Amino acid sequence: MSASNLDPGSRPPRRRMRPLPAVIFMSRWLQVPLYLGLIIAQAVYVVLFLKEVWHLVTSAFKLDETSTMLVVLSLIDVVMISNLLIMVIVGGYETFVSRLGVEGHPDEPEWLDHVNAGVLKVKLSMALISISSIHLLKTFIDPDQRSEHAIMWQVLIHLSFLVSAVVMAWVDRLTTHTHPEHFHEPAARQPVSPPMKAQE
Repeated sequence: MSASNLDPGSRPPRRRMRPLPAVIFMSRWLQVPLYLGLIIAQAVYVVLFLKEVWHLVTSAFKLDETSTMLVVLSLIDVVMISNLLIMVIVGGYETFVSRLGVEGHPDEPEWLDHVNAGVLKVKLSMALISISSIHLLKTFIDPDQRSEHAIMWQVLIHLSFLVSAVVMAWVDRLTTHTHPEHFHEPAARQPVSPPMKAQE
């Protein structure tokens, strides 16, 4: 059957890969234990979160406002790291290993339908900035626990995260505009009608 007789909506027949490219392509499944390990780390963070909540509840009448705020910021810090883990697990698996097949699911993450390696790096950098902001806020609330040298380094590291995120976002935007065909589905080709002859 010729290519012209194929249904435009049907996929072309899958070509059988050669042995070496097939082995290299299948090597992506070696990342699965890494993502499973991150899921275990996520469970550990859930335990730490519940431990911090229990400490906050049992010490509610003993803690002052500053101490309570520090504990709450620690809880937010755990949630931010947990969000970072979810983005790495779900986005990384979807991008580098295999499709999850959650299209149309009511709980499908909003950011997952347009995720790629560049978008994932930008989102991860933004999550790191959020985590760094929480740590910096905890330092400013209780500055006596840190030396001026340590505070200066925290600010410099936070600024480096900001600069890195801006640079990665700019590079991703530049790459997307330079090679849009790599990031968007090609539009369906419409049959071109032959030019009409001018009437004499």
